Amino acid sequence: MNLINTFFNIDVLIDSLPQLLWGLVVTLQIGITSIICGLAGGLLLAVSRLYAPRFVKLLIHGYVDIFRSIPLLVLLIVVYYALPFVGILLSPFLSAVTALSLVSAAYSAEIFRAGIEAIPRGQFEASSALGLSNKHTMIDVILPQAIRIVIPPLTNNCINVLKDTALASVVAMPDLLKQATQAQALAANPTPLIGAAIIYVLLLWPMVATVARLEKHYSRGRS
Repeated sequence: MNLINTFFNIDVLIDSLPQLLWGLVVTLQIGITSIICGLAGGLLLAVSRLYAPRFVKLLIHGYVDIFRSIPLLVLLIVVYYALPFVGILLSPFLSAVTALSLVSAAYSAEIFRAGIEAIPRGQFEASSALGLSNKHTMIDVILPQAIRIVIPPLTNNCINVLKDTALASVVAMPDLLKQATQAQALAANPTPLIGAAIIYVLLLWPMVATVARLEKHYSRGRS
């Protein structure tokens, strides 16, 4: 059996393609849901660190440090296998989304915080002098400028979330990697895994290129 028949068997790839495409749909469902929850949670955490009481700031700081440190695979196992022992039973989909969202929110919070802190302090003082509340200062003045700064790193974080959805297979979620593994077992051929890798590249390569263009565009604008 040669290299082509072993890893690039067209017949096996065609037979497994419907299974792989269904896995792609599941991967996108997990990824998009986790990205939205992570962005919303990260923004809330970043803004709360500006205006919350000191005790809450310490809690947020601890949350960000912990969930940026813990391996996602470990968190997935804890959420899916350990939480039922304390009465919290989540489906595989909710377990994957919960773990991914918790980690994504921690990273997004740091990205948003860096973007907000990059805005000159005079912007806050000018808004206060004009009588704007903290809410309107953030929504109307600070965030529109900060978002322009954080778009490239946020996009990069979204790419990482989509890649990390592959770990959802450990909680029996039929994502792209899980479907590819099952197809490989049925065909006794690793071609479905190569097909899954190609699908990941086709999905993520445009996003990687977009990040590069955004970084180039905004760095040119700042210079």
